[in-house]
Amino acid sequence: MANIKSAIKRAKQAEVSRMRNRAAKSSVLTARKKALAAIESGNKEEAAKAYSDYTSTLDKTAKKGIIAKNNANRKKSRMAIRIAKMG
Repeated sequence: MANIKSAIKRAKQAEVSRMRNRAAKSSVLTARKKALAAIESGNKEEAAKAYSDYTSTLDKTAKKGIIAKNNANRKKSRMAIRIAKMG
């Protein structure tokens, strides 16, 4: 553990930031899971709603810098392709 006061503070801040980032990434995965489940069910309307939630979550996460912008765009594109293939 750090001895210097500023280093102790940075360690605390890093831990808070880590937990916040982890929660945001977890919400992205949950939204993805819901979107995939909607696609598997075959309900186009439900899939479109779940996709909307997923893209929103990705955009928020990318805006905060937790994931890269291109990473979010790639994931949105791949999910859109899956929904388009539904028919």
